This record gives sequence, C-alpha cells and structure tokens, in this order.
Amino acid sequence: MGAAFGWGLLSASSLVIGSLIALWIRIPLRVIGLIMGFGAGVLISAVAFDLVDAAAAKSTGHGALITGIFAGCLVFFFGDRLIDRLGGGDRKDPTGAEENGGGSPLSIVLGTVLDGIPESMVIGLTIFEGGAVGAAYLAAVFISNLPESISSTAGLLSSGWVKSRILWMWIGITVVSALASMAGYGLFQDSSPEVVAFVLMFAAGAILTMLANTMMPEAFEHGGKLVGIMVTLGFATAFTIHLLD
Repeated sequence: MGAAFGWGLLSASSLVIGSLIALWIRIPLRVIGLIMGFGAGVLISAVAFDLVDAAAAKSTGHGALITGIFAGCLVFFFGDRLIDRLGGGDRKDPTGAEENGGGSPLSIVLGTVLDGIPESMVIGLTIFEGGAVGAAYLAAVFISNLPESISSTAGLLSSGWVKSRILWMWIGITVVSALASMAGYGLFQDSSPEVVAFVLMFAAGAILTMLANTMMPEAFEHGGKLVGIMVTLGFATAFTIHLLD
C-alpha cells in the first residue's frame, strides 16, 4: 500500500515540477505546444502497450475490454463537459485562463483530477498485480503531466493568480493522485481478472478521450504541424522504454 502511494506520488510530482518551471521561466507558447505533443505521444504509447495489451492478456472474452474502454470514454466525456460548464474547460490552455478571467479554481482542480485519476489508479493496480510498476507506464504518466502543469500554470499566471496559490494547488492534486494510486492497489485485491481488464480498459478509454478532446487540440493550436513529429517522438520514446522494461 505504501509503495503504491509512493509511486503514485512520484509520477504525479511532475505536476509540481512543471508548475515550478512555468513559475520561474517564461516559456513561449509554441514550445509549450510542442511539449504537449510529446506528452500526448507518450500517453498513446502507454495506452497501447501498458493498458490495452495488459487488459487483453487478462480478459477471458466476456466483454470487459469493449465495455471498459467505452465506459472510460463516456465517463470522461460527460465529466469533462460538466467541468467545462464550471469554468475549467481551458485548464490545458496556456492562454485560456487569461481569456476567461482565470477560470474557477475548483473546476481547474476537478478537471486535472479527472485527467489524472485513471492514470494513477492503474499504477496501484499494476503494483498489486505484478509486484512492481512498469517503468514505461510510470515514465509516460510522469512525462505527460509536465506539459499539463506548464500550460495551466502559464495561463493562471497570465490571469493574475498568486504564485503560492498555484503551487499549493498542484501540490494538493499531486497528493490526490497518490491517494488514487493507493486506492487502485487496495480496491481490486480480490477482483477477478475480468474486473482488472475492465479497469485497465476504462483508464485507456478515459485517457484516449482526454487526448482527443483537450491535450492534442491545444498542442496543435500552439505548436503547429511540428506537433506531429513531437507526438511520434514521444510515442517512440515511451515504446523504447517499454521494450527495455
């Protein structure tokens, strides 16, 4: 249980690191977009090789794969729409916070938690299943969190948020992510392989929907067509780590 919390905390700590980078260094929007593209490619690789592949190996063919991926997709989709209405729709946009007056602090927190909980729960689940977390998946979550916190912090700064307020927000979200990892370890200890497959596919569906609806559009808007190369580079990097794991 402690290991799940620790690894979850480590993977989410990049949210704090990214915010510190954005607080200390003024990063051009184009660079933020390219970093987001790299992070998107990393997550696509993680979904393909660390979630879907593992789920397929667990499943006994009773529909857990297809129901899991669409359940994750729909939960994220409707959750994201609700957060949009609360004012957190531009949480990944480095300029969005300035345009909408900074957004609701609660909605930004809820939106980031919605993005990160499926990823974090899988960390705890994989520790329980295999005794250790996969280096490729851990690296994917860590790397993909950086552009999210960098872009959100840049937007919040431009809208006038106090630096200490921004930093404490990310620290709180990091702790919540670690708790989600611990929950992933504890909640599924008596679960069947089919339930584990469902949870892995649920995370995959949620992450894919998040990438399509929020992360990749923002990456392309600010990074341009070069984002395609960065996505491929991110995918190849994560795949290489997967092969070495």
